[in-house]
Amino acid sequence: MQIDKNQLLRFTTAGSVDDGKSTLIGRLLYDSKAIFEDQLQAVSSTSKKKGHNGIDLALFTDGLKDEREQGITIDVAYRYFTTPKRKFIIADTPGHIQYTRNMVTGASTANAAIILIDARNGVIEQTKRHAFIASLLQIPHIIVCVNKMDLVGYKEEVYEDIVHQFEEFSSKLYVKDVRFIPISALKGDNVVNRSENMPWFQGAPLLHTLEHLHISSDVNKLDARFPVQTVLRPQRERFIDYRGYAGRIASGIFRPGDEITVLPSGFTSTIKSIDFDGKELEEAFAPMSVSITLNDDIDISRGDMLVKTANQPETVQEFDTMLCWLHNNPARPRAKYTIMHTTNEQKAMIKDIHYKIDINTYARNEEDKDLQMNDIAKVKIRTTRPLMIDEYRDNRTTGSFILIDDATHETVAAGMIM
Repeated sequence: MQIDKNQLLRFTTAGSVDDGKSTLIGRLLYDSKAIFEDQLQAVSSTSKKKGHNGIDLALFTDGLKDEREQGITIDVAYRYFTTPKRKFIIADTPGHIQYTRNMVTGASTANAAIILIDARNGVIEQTKRHAFIASLLQIPHIIVCVNKMDLVGYKEEVYEDIVHQFEEFSSKLYVKDVRFIPISALKGDNVVNRSENMPWFQGAPLLHTLEHLHISSDVNKLDARFPVQTVLRPQRERFIDYRGYAGRIASGIFRPGDEITVLPSGFTSTIKSIDFDGKELEEAFAPMSVSITLNDDIDISRGDMLVKTANQPETVQEFDTMLCWLHNNPARPRAKYTIMHTTNEQKAMIKDIHYKIDINTYARNEEDKDLQMNDIAKVKIRTTRPLMIDEYRDNRTTGSFILIDDATHETVAAGMIM
């Protein structure tokens, strides 16, 4: 299978506290030669001050002062690196229970999730919590890394037992692709290079798995959705009559000549041209940013959506969603919030809370209607004007949104439309 060298893979890491997430990312960066000289010197210096004999790999990602002092991750740390095979963006998310919101943030755009399990502890509640969130966010690929195999003597039976534990509870979740790798982030076993200590494992090391993960089919190519971000009217020579609708294609494929419908107005037209970087394209697809011109003059503005006439999303003002509450202050019943959905910005309120989910047991609580930070609940949202939505499982862009508090302008919740 051919992998595009310019193809970007976003992946997130999750695991309980001290399972070795930051060490694993440090090992990936260090062994793949993705560390700058000044970073290496700074981390070497900090490692010596802490009394380590070698380099503390976790310091490559633990960027906040509190994190360096406590040796834990409390914010989402993003790192970029590249190999000859592929480009990567890593989101290192916290393991603490109180930082569920950070994991939701880091995982929302991920192609893959790496879930770390301490080989000594096996599957614990935090493992189930992270797997549930990965499933809820419809992350297409999950790689379960059984870490610290060096501390259990690299025993195959320990690894096999954990695989069995994970498969037993994950069968209840909606996960397309799960892979398992026994590793030691500290020693480097099966991270970048194949481990000599575990000849019984015939699979590929982690980096090879990430480099060859097939993600092209993860993008929805069927449902053509183009949220309009702005209208381009250059009003200069050669472009006097140009009216282009600029934005980023959320899903699907657009071609000149396609019959499209503008939502929510319902007016129809055909695509005249698709422009990108001064050139006209024969086709454009997600996630390209382009300008589309039409053969008819239609009143279109930011927040409208161009879709194929034969394949349209729902246009609704009321819908059910799984909502993760991100803010310290609880949700206010029937309070007005600003909803940001693709390029569409409207007023909205939480009309009803159907149930909250205990993400350690997956049980539904229909009695507790109080939404606190890190809570995940199924709710009904009502908006002042229509939104053009798809289900999150079909389209992660048009199926997601955020809520913003009008008083503080802070993001208070993230939603996945069901």
